[in-house]
Amino acid sequence: TLQSHMEAMIDGIWEADTDRLKSCHEEIMRLTRLVGDLGKLAKYESENLILNKTEFEFSELIKRITQNFENEFRSRNIDLLLNISQQNIFADKDKVSQVVINLVSNALKYTQNGGEVRINLTADKDNVEFRIIDSGAGITKEDLPHIFERFYRADKSRNRLTGGAGIGLTITKSIVEAHKGSIEVQSELNKGTTFIVRLLKSK
Repeated sequence: TLQSHMEAMIDGIWEADTDRLKSCHEEIMRLTRLVGDLGKLAKYESENLILNKTEFEFSELIKRITQNFENEFRSRNIDLLLNISQQNIFADKDKVSQVVINLVSNALKYTQNGGEVRINLTADKDNVEFRIIDSGAGITKEDLPHIFERFYRADKSRNRLTGGAGIGLTITKSIVEAHKGSIEVQSELNKGTTFIVRLLKSK
């Protein structure tokens, strides 16, 4: 599509006006994000993925990341409720940050204006459990088994620009599994979705 549009403007069939150039620029940006995401996915799915593990305080990481989303939650009148206890984990901080960012971004994207997103952080003897619960539209039973597959988007109504490439949850699952953790999803249509991530506490 991008190539045909550019050729039409080069050949003088279309005028290279602001709207058409803006449309081409948006498509270039989408492709750039897609290539970047595919690069990340290839790295995270590699058996040779290097995890730079350190001990850090998980709740502080969650607070810092959610603060970066505050304006978006406020502008859409979505309540963000944190119920997080202080928990130390031994993990790759940058990659775990990517997991939290992907799940918070996902919850924000699929929660209607005026809704609610809750984040819980608890622990047992061996694991830390990060749980993010939204009051969004939910996921159908047919879509639920496929949401971690690459390029899969449950919401078919979203276009390519607003819906993303369908790689975020695949990357999230790959990072969690690289840490020998687990991720699961629970959802009910028109009632909301819960993602549950469990990570080992210690070395």
